[in-house]
Amino acid sequence: MALPEHGANPHTVYEKLNMKQPIEVMDFSENVNPAGPPKEVAKQWMQLMEKLSVYPDPEGEPFLSAVGKFHSIETDCLFAGNGAAELLTFIAERYRGKRAIVVHPTFSEYEATLLAKNVEVIRVLSEEKIGFQLPIKQIMEKMRTSDVLYLCTPNNPTGMMPDEEDLLKIIQYGVEVNCEIVLDEAFIDFVDETLSFIPKLMEYPHVIVVRSMTKMYSVPGIRLGYVAANKAVISEMKTLAPHWNVNGIAAHIGAICLQEEEFRRQAIEHSNREREKLNSFLLENGCRVTPSVANFLSFTVGAHRDSKKLYVDLLRKGIVLRHSENFRGMDGRWFRIGMKSETEMTVLKEVLTEWFKEN
Repeated sequence: MALPEHGANPHTVYEKLNMKQPIEVMDFSENVNPAGPPKEVAKQWMQLMEKLSVYPDPEGEPFLSAVGKFHSIETDCLFAGNGAAELLTFIAERYRGKRAIVVHPTFSEYEATLLAKNVEVIRVLSEEKIGFQLPIKQIMEKMRTSDVLYLCTPNNPTGMMPDEEDLLKIIQYGVEVNCEIVLDEAFIDFVDETLSFIPKLMEYPHVIVVRSMTKMYSVPGIRLGYVAANKAVISEMKTLAPHWNVNGIAAHIGAICLQEEEFRRQAIEHSNREREKLNSFLLENGCRVTPSVANFLSFTVGAHRDSKKLYVDLLRKGIVLRHSENFRGMDGRWFRIGMKSETEMTVLKEVLTEWFKEN
C-alpha cells in the first residue's frame, strides 16, 4: 500500500496502514522550524487581519521588495509564489517537451511537476555505496543532451550540501553545453545564507534558484516562496501565473519574517545542536547516518535490523518518521528525521533506545 508522498501527513499514514492513531503523536516526518513563526507575526496579527478585506498586491508586495532587500537583488529578478510547489510547476512549464535531469534521492515534486508537463526525465542516482555524494562525471555526461538539471542544495532527504567547487563546475559546464540549472535552496537558510547562489545569478543567467519561506519561519499554512533568476525567466513565469497568486496576508507575513535575523540565528543553532546530538546517538547504536548540514538527517538501521518493523513499531508509540519508500536509492530502508524541540528529541531517543535493545 502506497504511503504519502510527503511528510507532515501523520493521519494519512495511519489510515493507509489501517492503524489506530494514538491520542498524542510526534511528527518527525516534517522538517519545519519547531520554534513556530516569529513572535512579531502574532504581535501584528490584528493589522494582518485587516488585509482580509483588501485585494492583495498583484506583484506580491511588500514581500517581493523585502526579498530584494534581503538578497540585494532587483525585484525584476524575483517572482513570488504560493509556495515552492507552485513555483516548481511554473518552472516545469519552461521545459515542456524537453529533457530534464533529476538526481535521486531527492524531493518528489521535481519529477511530479516535470512529468505533468510532458518533460522527459533523465534519472541519475547518488548511490548509497558512495555515501550519496553527487556523481559529478555522470551528471555532466547527461547534461550534454539535456535542457535542464535539477539539484536540491542542500539535498532533501540526505541534508547534504554539494561541495562548492563541484557545484560551480557543474554550473559552468551548463554554459558550455547549453543546459540550464534549477537550484532548490529550500533549506539553505538552516545552513549558511552565504552559500546561496543568488548573489552569483548575474554571472550565470542560466541558473534558476527556488526558495521557500515554509521551513525556516514555520509558516507552511500560508504557502509562500520565491524564485530568483534572470529577468527574462522571471518575465516568462509572470505570464504563467494567475492574477493575485500570492495572498495579501502571506505577502505581509513574508516581509515580517525576512527582518528576523535573531530568529534565524537561534533556529540554526538549535538545528545544529540537536542534529549533532542525534547523529552521535544513532552512530553509537550501529546506524548509518547521512552527513547532513540541514535541519534534518537520514539514517538506516542496517541490514541486521528490520526497517519496516521500526517504522511500524514507532507509529504504535505515536512517533512518525519520514519513510523513504518514494526516495529512489533509499527504497524504504532509510528514514528522515526533522529536528524538533529538545524535549521531543529526548523522547525520540528514549523510544529508539528501547527499540534498539529489543532488536
